[in-house]
Amino acid sequence: MSKKKESCRYPLDPLVDVMESLLGEGGCPWDREQDHLSLRRYLLEECYEVIEAIEENNMHKLCEELGDLLLQIVFHACLAQAQRDFSLKDVVAGVTAKMIRRHPHVFGDVVVQDSEEVLVNWQQIKERERGAGQVESILAGIPRQLPALLRAQKLQARAAQVGFDWADVTGAWEKVEEELQEVKEAGREGNPGAMEEEIGDLLFAIVNVARFLAVEPETALTRTNNKFIKRFHYIEAQARRAGRNLKEMTLAEMDNLWNKAKNNGKLCEKHQ
Repeated sequence: MSKKKESCRYPLDPLVDVMESLLGEGGCPWDREQDHLSLRRYLLEECYEVIEAIEENNMHKLCEELGDLLLQIVFHACLAQAQRDFSLKDVVAGVTAKMIRRHPHVFGDVVVQDSEEVLVNWQQIKERERGAGQVESILAGIPRQLPALLRAQKLQARAAQVGFDWADVTGAWEKVEEELQEVKEAGREGNPGAMEEEIGDLLFAIVNVARFLAVEPETALTRTNNKFIKRFHYIEAQARRAGRNLKEMTLAEMDNLWNKAKNNGKLCEKHQ
């Protein structure tokens, strides 16, 4: 082992020391009041801020946000250690052992040809770890708290592992058309419950198409949201420059500005 690796063997120790001081006698009153449940929202917020930094390709921000996310992990580990449930060392040891077990082509003598084989082996090893012969749904382990589009994608991919899937993207497209017609029918009937159900079915079907096309639906929609924000900011900026109030502008006027922003992405960049 190199001297550099030796000097960085336990780089989390200073952060753990700070966290233990905050949680100890004479520490921070707010930190001492927290538990795993109360910290859930902060963990989720930090995850989304990391994703935002990645989307922006902002490495300085990513470094900072990864630190904030790491703090949340250490916070939970220190709380668990105080309750004698587990420690940060248990967390690190557990995930380290898991990575070694699930990469036998790196740490063992298994030979793989490509990344697809790696994923197949990963899933097989994961299933063995859950217990051979244990009766469990193929859908088990997909968190209910995932964003809906991401959860739908994982549910579909998991079902596809046992052959419950369209033969190709054609079937997925046909399902979208079918669900779209059912949404329109529910809309004509004016049944709120039916409209919600059918729109949910349509979204689920669209996620299936995205899966066949190797598109991450959550990422795709996030980028579309960001694109909408940039273009709308341009409309607002142009309205302010003209001394106009958006509520007083006609739809045609706003559409004209929207099309200008759409046809020239650089205009949007100036008004973020």
